[in-house]
Amino acid sequence: MENREIGGSGKRCRRRCLLLCAFAVIVIIIAVVVGLVLHKGTQDFKTIFLQRCKEFKDNNCERIWDGFEKAYVNQNSCNVPMEAYDPLLAVAPFKSSNKTMFWSKTKDVVHSFTEKRDCFLTLEDTLLGSVLDGLTWCGKEGSHETLTTGCPGWTQCENNTVRSFWGRVSAAFADIATGNVTVMLNGSIITPFSSDSIFGSIEVKRFDSKRVKNLNILLVMQKNAVTNCTNDSLKELQMVLDKGIKYNCKEVAESQIEECMSQPEKPCESCW
Repeated sequence: MENREIGGSGKRCRRRCLLLCAFAVIVIIIAVVVGLVLHKGTQDFKTIFLQRCKEFKDNNCERIWDGFEKAYVNQNSCNVPMEAYDPLLAVAPFKSSNKTMFWSKTKDVVHSFTEKRDCFLTLEDTLLGSVLDGLTWCGKEGSHETLTTGCPGWTQCENNTVRSFWGRVSAAFADIATGNVTVMLNGSIITPFSSDSIFGSIEVKRFDSKRVKNLNILLVMQKNAVTNCTNDSLKELQMVLDKGIKYNCKEVAESQIEECMSQPEKPCESCW
C-alpha cells in the first residue's frame, strides 16, 4: 500500500511539473508573439511615415522621424504635452505663407478643394500634417515601441499623444499665417464657430495683427443650412480676434465650391 501511494504521488508530481512547464512555454510564446507584433507595428507605422515624408522632396526624413519619435516613446500616453513636439518642429519647421486655409467641421470639402486647386494651403497639405493625417500612435513607459492600438482617444485625456501633436502643429501653422487668412466653417450646424475646436481654442488666438491683415470666413452652406453670417457664435469669433485684423464673412453654397473645383482656369477668388 505504501509503495502504491508513493508511486501515485510521484505521478501526480510529474503531471504537475509537465503542466507547469507547458504553461511556462505558452507564456514565453505569447511574450515572443506580442513582442513581434509590437515590433511589426512600429515598423509598419515608420514605413508609412517615411513613405509619406519622402513625397516632400529635399527633407531628411530619418531625422524628422527621430524628432517625432522622441516626443512620445517611453512616455505615459496620457502625459505627452504639446511642448513635447517642439524638437520635431525644430527639424521640420513651417514656412511663412500668405495663402493659409483653416477649417472646422468642413474637412472633406476643404481638402477636396485644395487637392484640385493650388490656391490655398491647409495644415494637412504641409509635410507634418500630411504625414500624420488619419494615423493613431502612442508609446508607453518602459518601452521604445510605437503603438498603434490601445492608444487613448481624443477626449480620454487632454495630453494624449495624438491630441497634443495636432494642438502643437496647429499653433505653429497659425503662427506662419500672413496677409489674408481664410477659414471654412460649417453653415449646417447651429454653432459654426466653437471655442472648443482647434480653430477656436488654438489657431484663431495665434493670429497676430502684425502679420494677419484679414480673416475671411467662408460659411459653407448645404441644402440643410441652419445658420448664416449673423450667427451668435461668429460674433464670439469677432470678439476673440486680435484687434486690427479685418473680419469678413460670406455664405457660399457647397455646390458652388464643388463646381469651381473642376474649373482650374477660374481664379480661386471668384469661387465665392
